[in-house]
Amino acid sequence: MLPLDPQADPGRRAWVACPKCADARGCEPCEQRRTCSTHWRYLLTNTGSMLHLQCPGCTHVWVHESGFGATRSRWETGSDARPGF
Repeated sequence: MLPLDPQADPGRRAWVACPKCADARGCEPCEQRRTCSTHWRYLLTNTGSMLHLQCPGCTHVWVHESGFGATRSRWETGSDARPGF
């Protein structure tokens, strides 16, 4: 288990499901996509719409494309091969 990132600050939070522990499963506010006082994630940094998150429960670190603001192309996020190649 990883330690908490030194940038982890409870004042910078995001409400995104953790892909590792799925601790929000069965939580009514989370399932209705509302903020929850229990199942939040540390927002470590962001670059445009790309969020760098850490789960306080299992300490998993991941990147999440929020789709808000300046989004990245599918090629930049690695979801598709570069067009024409």
